Amino acid sequence: MSLAKDDASDDHGGHHLPAVEDWPRGFGEASWWPFIAALGVGGIYVGAALFIMGNTHDVVSPLAGPAVLIGSTGLFLGGLYGWLYHAFVVNFWEHGTEGHGAGTLRFAMLLFLGTEVATFGAGFVYYFFIRSGAWADPVLPHLLSPLILINTTILIASSFTLHFAHVALRKNNRKRFIRLLGVTLLLGIIFIGGQGLEYYEFLVHEEFSLQTGVFGSAFYGLTGLHGLHVSLGAILLAILFFRSLYGHYSAEKHTSVSTVSMYWHFVDIVWVFLVVVIYVGAEVTV
Repeated sequence: MSLAKDDASDDHGGHHLPAVEDWPRGFGEASWWPFIAALGVGGIYVGAALFIMGNTHDVVSPLAGPAVLIGSTGLFLGGLYGWLYHAFVVNFWEHGTEGHGAGTLRFAMLLFLGTEVATFGAGFVYYFFIRSGAWADPVLPHLLSPLILINTTILIASSFTLHFAHVALRKNNRKRFIRLLGVTLLLGIIFIGGQGLEYYEFLVHEEFSLQTGVFGSAFYGLTGLHGLHVSLGAILLAILFFRSLYGHYSAEKHTSVSTVSMYWHFVDIVWVFLVVVIYVGAEVTV
C-alpha cells in the first residue's frame, strides 16, 4: 500500500508528468501541443485565403499566402508530433498499452475515424454539389496521368506491406515485421513526394490552381486534406518503426501497431474513393 502511494505521489496525483511539465502549474493535466496544432490548422485556412486574395485582388502580396501556408503546415505537424509524443510515446514507452487499455485505444481510434469520415464526407458533399449545380465545364489538365496511377499503386501496396508486417509481428517474426514496416514508411514518403510533384506540375506547367473555378478549390481542398492525413500517417509509422528497433513490440504487445494500421488503411481507402470520384469522374465529365 505504501509503495502504491509512493508511486502515485511520484506521478503527480495521477497526472501524466510530460503533460504537467508542458503547461503552467495549476492547470492540471493539460498540454500546449493541441493548442499549437490547432493554430497550425487555422493558419492553413488563412494561408489559402491569402493566396486567393493575393492572386485575385491587390490586397496582399502574392507571396503572403504560400509563406503562411508553409509556416502553418510546419506549425501543425510540429504541434501534432509533440502532442502524440507526449501523450502516447513517453507515457507508454516502457509500460505499453496492452491489457485493459488496449481495447480502449482501439475504440478511441474507431471514434476518431468516425470523425474523419464526417470530415471527408463534408468535402465530398461540396464536390457533388458543385458537380450538380455550379459546374461550369472547366478547362482542366489531364488528371489521370501515369504519376497518379503510380502513386495510387504505391499507396495500395503500402496497405499490404503494413498488413503483412502486422501478421509477421503476431507470429513473433520481428525481423520481417521491421523490414515490412520500413518498406511501408518508405512507400508513404514516396507517395507524399509524388503528390508534391503532381502539385508542382499542375501549378507551374498546367496553370491549374485554387483559382481554376470551383473545381480547383474542391480538388486542392480534398487532395490537400488527404495529403495532410498521409503525412500524419507517415509520422505515426516513423514512430512505430523507431520503437520497433528498440524491441517495443511483440506478439503480445502490438496495440499501437493495430491502431496505426487502422488509420493507414482508412487513409488508403479514402484515396481510392477520391481517385474514382475526382480524377476519373472529372475526366469522364470533360
